[in-house]
Amino acid sequence: MLPADSHVHSEWSWDTGGPAANPGRMEATCEQAIRIGLPVVIFTEHFDFDGWMVDPQDIHGTEQVSVSDAGLLMPAPLDVEGYLDCIDRCRHRFPELRILTGVEYGQPHLSDDQATRLIDLTTLDRVNGSLHTLQNGDARSEPYTLFRHWPADRVIEEYLAEVPRMVTGSDSFAVFTHLDYAVRYWPVAEQGPFDPRRFEDGFRQAMRAIAGSGRALEMNTRRLWPWIPQWWAEEGGRAVTFGSDSHVPATLADGLSEAALMLEHFGFRPGRRPEDFWTR
Repeated sequence: MLPADSHVHSEWSWDTGGPAANPGRMEATCEQAIRIGLPVVIFTEHFDFDGWMVDPQDIHGTEQVSVSDAGLLMPAPLDVEGYLDCIDRCRHRFPELRILTGVEYGQPHLSDDQATRLIDLTTLDRVNGSLHTLQNGDARSEPYTLFRHWPADRVIEEYLAEVPRMVTGSDSFAVFTHLDYAVRYWPVAEQGPFDPRRFEDGFRQAMRAIAGSGRALEMNTRRLWPWIPQWWAEEGGRAVTFGSDSHVPATLADGLSEAALMLEHFGFRPGRRPEDFWTR
């Protein structure tokens, strides 16, 4: 049995265009889950506060993105009521599929006060914590912007250095998602293929901080790096989750089977239910 896909976005995430632009995406994702035999899907919609600076070429033009004249991108807040109503409708329409609630909470160490005014996070089935931005002068920016302005090594090093600060700065999330997020935008044309050994100490220190807090590490299946579960296990990591980071139904559960085989190789085993953490 496939593990749960515990990192999935629907029309309720600001970067998908919103419910007006993509009505029915959650339902279509549920249909895809049933079609491929996925037993559990966790809709972890983006939950972001306090925007970040972008370059003009970073703007994708979705309806829910507002960018100031100074280049500050402000994501639309999660419509909690609309999201939960949609979850309830899908649970009634697809009783054979287990549908769980969640968020992908960006920079929780910076936003817990704002987040708790919007929703009681303990009522959700899964809270993934993600690090998407780094301090850039008086504001913050995403790695894809920073690679144009900073040396490439600095982007990776500062990203990894902020992981322990995020871990100690918030108790609101149970899973650290896509630890390799900054690597997605590594400038291959200028720097060549990414070599994780150049940053091994930073990755291991970040993993030790996550493991020491008792949290799980997400195996994000956009890229399957065998060094991530290997180093995670070696640094004391005890639990993992699986997430496709899907934003469209067609990519739901991509790579989950391969990731599960990889994690079994490193000694991780499934829990009683598909949505349970895999542990070792």
